[in-house]
Amino acid sequence: MKNLGNLMKQAQAMQEKMAEMQARLAEMEVEGQAGAGMVRAVVNGKGEVKRIRIEPGVVDPQDVGMLEDLVVAACNDARAKADAMSAEETQKLMGGLGLPPGLGLPGGFKLPF
Repeated sequence: MKNLGNLMKQAQAMQEKMAEMQARLAEMEVEGQAGAGMVRAVVNGKGEVKRIRIEPGVVDPQDVGMLEDLVVAACNDARAKADAMSAEETQKLMGGLGLPPGLGLPGGFKLPF
C-alpha cells in the first residue's frame, strides 16, 4: 500500500504541473501569417485566436474570397505553431517521468486521482 500512496502523490503532483503548464500556454502567443505577411493571426498556446491583422493593400472588394482564404491560412499557420509549442511544453513536462516511448499523455489529460 505504500507504493500506492506514492503513486497517488505523484499523480497529484503531475496533475498540478499539467494545470500550471496549461495556464502558461494560455498566456503564450504565437503568430501565423499568409500572403507574405499581409494577413497575420495571433493565437495563444491553447489555439484560441486573439488577433487578426490585415494590411489594407490586400483588401480588394472584388476578390473577398482571396482575403477569406488568407485569413484561414494565417489562422491555420498560427494554430500549427501553437500546437508545436504545446507539444514541446508537454514533452518537457513528461520527459522527467520516465514513461515508456509512445506513452505520451495529451495536453488536456486529467488524472482520475
